Amino acid sequence: MSKHKNNGLFQLIKGLSASEKRYFRLFASGEGEPMNKKFIRLFDLMDQQEKYDEEAILKTAPAFKRSQMSNLKAHLYKRILQSLRMFDGGNVRDIQIRELIDHSQILYKRSHYDQCARMLQKAKRMANKHHNLELLLEIYKWEKQVLSQTVGKGNQERVNDIITQVRDVNNRINNINSFSNILVKLNALYLRKGFARNREDFQKVQHILLELPEYSEENLSFYEKLHLYNLLVDYYFFIQDFKKGCTYAQKWVDLFDEQPLIPQHLDTYLKGLNHLMTAQYKLMQYHDFLVNHRRMKNIPKLAGVELDANIQLKLQKYIYSHLFNKFFMVGDFEIGVNLFRRIQPELEQFIHQLDKHSRLIMYYKIACLYFGDQRFNQAIKWLYRIINTEEEDIREDVHSFARIINLICHFELGHMEVIPYYLRSTYRYLSKKDDLQLFQRHILEFIKQLEKNMTSRALIDQFQELRDQLLTLVDSRYEKRAFIYFDIISWLESKIQERKVGDIIKEKAQQLINNGQMSQKVYY
Repeated sequence: MSKHKNNGLFQLIKGLSASEKRYFRLFASGEGEPMNKKFIRLFDLMDQQEKYDEEAILKTAPAFKRSQMSNLKAHLYKRILQSLRMFDGGNVRDIQIRELIDHSQILYKRSHYDQCARMLQKAKRMANKHHNLELLLEIYKWEKQVLSQTVGKGNQERVNDIITQVRDVNNRINNINSFSNILVKLNALYLRKGFARNREDFQKVQHILLELPEYSEENLSFYEKLHLYNLLVDYYFFIQDFKKGCTYAQKWVDLFDEQPLIPQHLDTYLKGLNHLMTAQYKLMQYHDFLVNHRRMKNIPKLAGVELDANIQLKLQKYIYSHLFNKFFMVGDFEIGVNLFRRIQPELEQFIHQLDKHSRLIMYYKIACLYFGDQRFNQAIKWLYRIINTEEEDIREDVHSFARIINLICHFELGHMEVIPYYLRSTYRYLSKKDDLQLFQRHILEFIKQLEKNMTSRALIDQFQELRDQLLTLVDSRYEKRAFIYFDIISWLESKIQERKVGDIIKEKAQQLINNGQMSQKVYY
């Protein structure tokens, strides 16, 4: 077995819960084969290790021959998956439906056509209830097979009915595939570039949307709507229309309120709730955001919900992310930093489990939290994790603004000797990534001017001039996205008024919350 598969087996074993491990031992020992004792022994030895070490296993268990290990591990991997299928079978609807289809196939091959038909009807009811279109097609395939072997009154009518249903399911599957294909293309663009930067990015996404099929939203099935809403949320987020994005994220979450399917589709529900909270954060819908934050934290308490490793990781990621967003919304940077410092060891360990994109965003949020609390040295440390990464093709926008905030941090710390170096480096990066727009040019030119010795009055005049320049870009279709990443206006006002930036943001946030107003000028 290859090294990769060795690691896969070890990770699979270490990721099992105590009850899953107990079930596997019962499952393997219950089959009564002598070889199963070897599987259980190997399973136990690997489970006891912190890091996979095959040499240690061979020394501890002389009965294992080196030449046998490859086959033993391959079969052990297969047996564990079989036991997990049995263990999860009662809770995973797709497995239950597939099992009914498998039983129907066995009955068909034994010519028990009536029993086969009854089994298929049971599978069909379950597949319809849980909106599993792919398995419905498999069921219809076997129903046609059964009909071809039976002669009875109304057969032609049943055949026509199945043909109609197959056409309907195929149309729905085609819609879902069209929606998901467009979504994948959008995501690929977003993961590289971030929010749309210019006319070219807008034209690219409009061209992708030309592939949308004609549809009537009210006639779409549950799954079609899920895929459509996911696509539209991502599209409107990409072009920074968070109000419309919020509308479709709310529709996405409402689907699960209309039909009690959260336990079966927890991953999709969580994603929709996360998008809704992101939109509410961007729009400064603070009270609705808090309601959904509590809703998210209470998900583990919902009836029928079971959290596997994948769901636990995503739930924890979303909760942490929106906890930071809450601090950003109201300007509670000091409270946020104090909390972060208490949970930092736990959070650092968690961050390393994330995918590269999520890790990058988490670094940026932490850096912005420290910046808001005017702990610029700490902000720089987290910004360097972004700047020094080799993954420059993931979220080029975040890389760009990490470099700009890094420059501002060094200015705040009085590190004027390094400013020229970082200016050149940032110019090179932005030019290479075609991300040198008016917003970035104004800021870089401003920082360049700050190298000169200025009086306090002259400095304030420079801050005021930059603020006036940037305010003209706030409503620009292609420039406004820059204000999503960093509240540069509040920072400039803090310098002009000689106050803490957190106090400025807190004051603005409180006014918006009290007035029930919405704003798209809320930042990472």
